[in-house]
Amino acid sequence: MTAVGFLYPGHSAEDDYPRIEMLLDDDDVRLSVVHTDIGEDAHRVDALLEMGSPARLAAGVEELRLSGAEAVVWACTSGSFVFGWDGAHDQVRALARAAGLPASSTSFAFAHAVRDLGATRVAVAATYPDDVAAYFSDFLKAAGIEVVSARASGIVTAAEVGTWSRDEVLALARAGDHPDAEAVLLPDTALHTAAYVADLEAALGKPVLTANQVTVWEGLRLAGRRVRGRRLGTLFARRD
Repeated sequence: MTAVGFLYPGHSAEDDYPRIEMLLDDDDVRLSVVHTDIGEDAHRVDALLEMGSPARLAAGVEELRLSGAEAVVWACTSGSFVFGWDGAHDQVRALARAAGLPASSTSFAFAHAVRDLGATRVAVAATYPDDVAAYFSDFLKAAGIEVVSARASGIVTAAEVGTWSRDEVLALARAGDHPDAEAVLLPDTALHTAAYVADLEAALGKPVLTANQVTVWEGLRLAGRRVRGRRLGTLFARRD
C-alpha cells in the first residue's frame, strides 16, 4: 500500500481526491486529505501569502503523519506560486522539515508534469484575477516553460470556483487554449476537474493538466510510484 498525504486549503473540491483514487488502475494507493485553515477566502496576494504560511501548513502535519503518509503535497497552486520560485522552494523545504517526509506543492507539480510530458509551450486557463494569474505565468517561466497565452477569469473566492460545473470547466479550457500550446493548464485546486480530464483532452486534442490531477501525480512521484489511470488524461496514461 502506498499512502500519500495532501494538505488542502479549506473546502471546495477536495472530493476530487477520493474520485482520483477510484480512477487509478491500482487499488493499493491511499490518498489522505487534511484540511488547512485558509483564513480569508480570497485570490488576493496578501491573503494567499497568509494561506500558505509555514504555521498554517505545519498545523496539519501531525494528522498526515498519523495517516501513514509517505510523502506530502501542499495541494494549493496560488498559495505556493505567489511566493515566487525561490519562496515556493523555501515553503516546501519547511514543510518537509515539519513533516519529516518528502514534500512538494501543486505549483511544482505543474512544472514537473509539463516536463514529464516533454512539453515546452503551454497555455494557462486560470480562474484567478489577472494579477494572480500573472504570478503563475512567472512561476512557469522560472521553471523554463514558455507560456504562449494566459487567460484569467477574475474569480476571487475558492468557494465560487468550487461550484463550477463540467460545462463551465470545458468553456474555461477552450477559452484558454492556444494553437501553439502543447498542453493546457488549469491551475486551481478549488476547481472540480477529476471527472472531466478525459473530456477536456478530447475537446482540445492535446494534454490537459489540472491542479488536483497533477497534485496526486506529484505525490505518487515523491512516493516512488507511477500509476496508470485511463480516465485521468495523458499524464496518467503510461507507467514506466
